Amino acid sequence: MLGNAQRIATLAVLVLSAGASVAAPAPTAAVGKPASAAFERLKALAGEWVAADDLVLTHYCTEGNQPRMRAKGAQGTRFDFAYDGGTNIDPKRDRHMHSASLALLSADEIRSEWTELADGKPVLVVKSHLVRSAR
Repeated sequence: MLGNAQRIATLAVLVLSAGASVAAPAPTAAVGKPASAAFERLKALAGEWVAADDLVLTHYCTEGNQPRMRAKGAQGTRFDFAYDGGTNIDPKRDRHMHSASLALLSADEIRSEWTELADGKPVLVVKSHLVRSAR
């Protein structure tokens, strides 16, 4: 099960860092080295964004299924996701990730909790606490 926890933590970091990197101020280009056109397009995304659609995540599970979870609430920097369908799952019987929460505690700290169900009952709760390493 530790492998699942590591995969979940990695997924959370990838999802959250992708969003954080778009929202972060763009660094200035090194003197004498022009930025690529693609980087210029990314820099143009700086600013405040609002969600036009629901926030949905898909968990690609080692169980061979892909549960989809939809954000049911956002309180400040915490996002709670709940099962909302998926591929290759009978949610009343099959083992699958059923809910997740992500808390963006700071620019350098994330907490997450993932709950897995089997036969309609919780069988595993994985909690992660990630902090950005100092370089």
